[in-house]
Amino acid sequence: MFRSVARSASGKHLLRRGYATESVPNRKVAVLGAAGGIGQPLALLMKLNPLVSQLSLYDIANTPGVAADVSHINTRSEVAGYVGEEQLGEALEGCDVVIIPAGVPRKPGMTRDDLFNINAGIVKGLCAAIAKYCPNALVNMISNPVNSTVPIAAEVFKKAGTYDESKLFGVTTLDVVRAKTFYAGKAKVNVADVNVPVVGGHAGITILPLFSQATPKANLAEEDIKALTKRTQDGGTEVVEAKAGKGSATLSMAYAGAIFADACLKGLNGVPDVVECSFVQSTVTELPFFASKVRLGKNGVEEVLGLGPLSDYEKEGLESLKPELKASIEKGINFANKS
Repeated sequence: MFRSVARSASGKHLLRRGYATESVPNRKVAVLGAAGGIGQPLALLMKLNPLVSQLSLYDIANTPGVAADVSHINTRSEVAGYVGEEQLGEALEGCDVVIIPAGVPRKPGMTRDDLFNINAGIVKGLCAAIAKYCPNALVNMISNPVNSTVPIAAEVFKKAGTYDESKLFGVTTLDVVRAKTFYAGKAKVNVADVNVPVVGGHAGITILPLFSQATPKANLAEEDIKALTKRTQDGGTEVVEAKAGKGSATLSMAYAGAIFADACLKGLNGVPDVVECSFVQSTVTELPFFASKVRLGKNGVEEVLGLGPLSDYEKEGLESLKPELKASIEKGINFANKS
């Protein structure tokens, strides 16, 4: 995605590089929470994506400035900014993909669980609007805690009669991005060649990187694997602490969100064999939602792929994450059904 936009400042040249406007379908993408810490860099990255023809930026304040700024970039998409609930419907109408980074960020000492009541309410309201104005859109949930906000979204859509399990995704791509980076550093391999599936959920011990399946293969010691696993699980905390109370992982999250949205767009456009990890409705385990590799296509999820062979350490991690993930899922469902 980014290679196609980095070579030239010429929009025409960009579109010639395999993205001629005649052959690429029009796609409208909305970013809900576009003026926030994740939303602004995510808006920029989606403006750079030549698969996007309309970019809709929504927030409760400050969106016109973000939209004006991003709109001056000479790439394919037309940008529009929307502010406040009265403009949310217009922001969403006709969307193919809706990305939701809306909510408050995590602060030092705050667990993902502390975020729950604030962000759960925000997500519930936004999903009710999605059900009304663009019920067929692919929904990419970034708002934390993802382990609970995805089940909340599912319940809202069920109540509205619009739920399609193949169109709702919890974005866990940042866990994959971190696992790839940390593995490449330890294994002394080119990070561009690295692949590491990450399964489970999107918080603490529910994040389970499958380093036994990492490619290229490296014979890392078990203590290295354990340290890499812990660092991947605590990646968000590492950034929160490094920013010393001034924010959370916004830039890397925006990058991960843009990567996953790009994969969704490619799937919608019929590109074959697009596979990414995501937190989706699943029968891979006994839990109703679970992150694993997913094949993306014209309808969203084409196939939820299995876990593959696990090491003993990973099997242990899988069993130990289940109670926490189950509780987070149930917490989301209960919140959605409270009112």
